[in-house]
Amino acid sequence: MSNVSYYTEEGLKKLKDELFHLEQVERPRVSQEIADARDKGDLSENAEYHAAKEEQSLLETKIAKLKNVVASARIIDESQLDTSKVLIHSIVKIKNTQNGMAFTYTLVADSESDVRNGKLSVNSPIGKGLLGKKVGELAEIKVPNGIMNFEIVDISR
Repeated sequence: MSNVSYYTEEGLKKLKDELFHLEQVERPRVSQEIADARDKGDLSENAEYHAAKEEQSLLETKIAKLKNVVASARIIDESQLDTSKVLIHSIVKIKNTQNGMAFTYTLVADSESDVRNGKLSVNSPIGKGLLGKKVGELAEIKVPNGIMNFEIVDISR
Protein backbone atom coordinates (compact mmCIF):
# COMPACT_ATOMS: atom_id res chain seq x y z
CA MET A 1 0.00 0.00 0.00
CA SER A 2 1.26 3.45 -0.79
CA ASN A 3 1.87 6.23 1.69
CA VAL A 4 -0.16 9.40 1.46
CA SER A 5 1.98 12.44 0.66
CA TYR A 6 0.85 16.03 1.04
CA TYR A 7 1.53 18.59 -1.66
CA THR A 8 0.79 22.16 -2.51
CA GLU A 9 -1.36 22.68 -5.60
CA GLU A 10 1.79 23.79 -7.45
CA GLY A 11 3.73 20.69 -6.39
CA LEU A 12 0.97 18.31 -7.45
CA LYS A 13 0.58 20.10 -10.79
CA LYS A 14 4.32 19.67 -11.38
CA LEU A 15 4.03 15.92 -10.73
CA LYS A 16 1.05 15.59 -13.07
CA ASP A 17 2.85 17.58 -15.78
CA GLU A 18 5.87 15.29 -15.52
CA LEU A 19 3.64 12.21 -15.75
CA PHE A 20 1.87 13.65 -18.80
CA HIS A 21 5.23 14.35 -20.48
CA LEU A 22 6.49 10.83 -19.81
CA GLU A 23 3.30 9.21 -21.12
CA GLN A 24 2.58 11.47 -24.08
CA VAL A 25 6.08 12.44 -25.28
CA GLU A 26 8.72 10.03 -23.99
CA ARG A 27 6.73 6.78 -24.35
CA PRO A 28 5.95 7.35 -28.08
CA ARG A 29 9.55 8.44 -28.72
CA VAL A 30 10.95 5.24 -27.17
CA SER A 31 8.41 3.10 -29.05
CA GLN A 32 9.53 4.71 -32.30
CA GLU A 33 13.20 4.03 -31.43
CA ILE A 34 12.34 0.36 -30.87
CA ALA A 35 10.49 0.19 -34.19
CA ASP A 36 13.37 1.86 -36.03
CA ALA A 37 15.92 -0.51 -34.47
CA ARG A 38 13.72 -3.53 -35.22
CA ASP A 39 13.66 -2.55 -38.89
CA LYS A 40 17.46 -2.81 -39.05
CA GLY A 41 17.38 -6.60 -39.02
CA ASP A 42 18.76 -9.29 -36.70
CA LEU A 43 17.60 -8.44 -33.17
CA SER A 44 20.04 -10.76 -31.39
CA GLU A 45 23.01 -8.56 -32.29
CA ASN A 46 21.23 -5.22 -32.55
CA ALA A 47 22.62 -2.98 -29.79
CA GLU A 48 20.25 -0.12 -30.66
CA TYR A 49 17.26 -2.42 -30.19
CA HIS A 50 18.48 -3.70 -26.81
CA ALA A 51 19.29 -0.16 -25.63
CA ALA A 52 15.83 1.06 -26.66
CA LYS A 53 14.15 -1.87 -24.90
CA GLU A 54 16.18 -1.11 -21.76
CA GLU A 55 15.16 2.55 -21.95
CA GLN A 56 11.53 1.50 -22.37
CA SER A 57 11.73 -0.69 -19.29
CA LEU A 58 13.20 2.14 -17.19
CA LEU A 59 10.61 4.59 -18.53
CA GLU A 60 7.69 2.29 -17.72
CA THR A 61 9.04 1.78 -14.19
CA LYS A 62 9.31 5.54 -13.71
CA ILE A 63 5.77 6.06 -15.05
CA ALA A 64 4.37 3.40 -12.71
CA LYS A 65 6.10 4.94 -9.67
CA LEU A 66 4.93 8.43 -10.59
CA LYS A 67 1.35 7.21 -11.09
CA ASN A 68 1.49 5.68 -7.62
CA VAL A 69 2.75 8.95 -6.12
CA VAL A 70 0.04 10.99 -7.88
CA ALA A 71 -2.65 8.52 -6.83
CA SER A 72 -1.66 8.80 -3.16
CA ALA A 73 -1.05 12.57 -3.24
CA ARG A 74 -3.29 14.92 -1.31
CA ILE A 75 -3.44 18.70 -1.51
CA ILE A 76 -3.07 20.23 1.90
CA ASP A 77 -5.18 23.20 3.00
CA GLU A 78 -2.54 25.32 4.65
CA SER A 79 -5.10 27.64 6.24
CA GLN A 80 -6.27 24.76 8.45
CA LEU A 81 -2.80 23.90 9.79
CA ASP A 82 -1.69 24.60 13.34
CA THR A 83 1.06 27.24 13.35
CA SER A 84 2.16 26.58 16.93
CA LYS A 85 4.24 23.55 15.93
CA VAL A 86 6.26 22.36 12.95
CA LEU A 87 4.21 20.48 10.35
CA ILE A 88 4.51 19.80 6.64
CA HIS A 89 4.50 23.10 4.70
CA SER A 90 5.72 25.01 7.76
CA ILE A 91 8.34 27.66 7.17
CA VAL A 92 10.79 27.05 10.00
CA LYS A 93 13.66 29.24 11.11
CA ILE A 94 16.20 27.22 13.06
CA LYS A 95 19.49 28.08 14.71
CA ASN A 96 22.37 25.66 15.09
CA THR A 97 23.20 25.81 18.81
CA GLN A 98 26.84 24.84 18.23
CA ASN A 99 27.87 27.52 15.74
CA GLY A 100 24.96 29.99 15.88
CA MET A 101 24.15 29.75 12.15
CA ALA A 102 20.49 30.29 11.29
CA PHE A 103 18.60 28.62 8.46
CA THR A 104 15.08 28.93 7.12
CA TYR A 105 13.41 25.94 5.50
CA THR A 106 9.98 25.06 4.19
CA LEU A 107 9.13 21.44 4.98
CA VAL A 108 7.72 19.74 1.88
CA ALA A 109 7.05 16.28 0.40
CA ASP A 110 10.00 14.31 -0.97
CA SER A 111 9.37 15.13 -4.63
CA GLU A 112 9.16 18.87 -3.91
CA SER A 113 12.40 19.06 -1.90
CA ASP A 114 15.04 21.48 -3.16
CA VAL A 115 17.54 22.40 -0.44
CA ARG A 116 19.15 25.15 -2.53
CA ASN A 117 15.79 26.92 -2.58
CA GLY A 118 15.05 26.27 1.08
CA LYS A 119 12.66 23.34 0.57
CA LEU A 120 13.52 20.47 2.88
CA SER A 121 11.87 17.03 2.75
CA VAL A 122 9.85 16.05 5.82
CA ASN A 123 11.43 12.61 5.45
CA SER A 124 15.01 13.89 5.66
CA PRO A 125 16.77 13.48 9.03
CA ILE A 126 16.45 17.20 9.80
CA GLY A 127 12.84 17.33 8.58
CA LYS A 128 11.85 14.36 10.76
CA GLY A 129 13.65 15.88 13.75
CA LEU A 130 11.80 19.19 13.42
CA LEU A 131 8.27 17.80 13.04
CA GLY A 132 6.08 18.52 16.06
CA LYS A 133 8.50 20.95 17.70
CA LYS A 134 7.40 24.37 18.97
CA VAL A 135 9.14 27.74 19.03
CA GLY A 136 11.89 27.73 21.65
CA GLU A 137 12.26 23.95 21.75
CA LEU A 138 15.51 22.19 20.94
CA ALA A 139 15.66 19.49 18.29
CA GLU A 140 18.44 16.95 18.70
CA ILE A 141 18.88 15.44 15.25
CA LYS A 142 21.02 12.46 14.30
CA VAL A 143 22.72 13.13 10.97
CA PRO A 144 25.49 11.19 9.19
CA ASN A 145 28.15 13.40 10.84
CA GLY A 146 26.79 12.79 14.34
CA ILE A 147 24.26 14.73 16.40
CA MET A 148 23.20 18.30 15.63
CA ASN A 149 21.18 20.54 17.93
CA PHE A 150 18.83 23.15 16.53
CA GLU A 151 16.68 25.68 18.33
CA ILE A 152 13.32 26.43 16.74
CA VAL A 153 13.36 30.24 16.33
CA ASP A 154 10.16 30.82 14.33
CA ILE A 155 7.34 28.92 12.63
CA SER A 156 5.12 30.43 9.95
CA ARG A 157 3.11 29.50 6.85
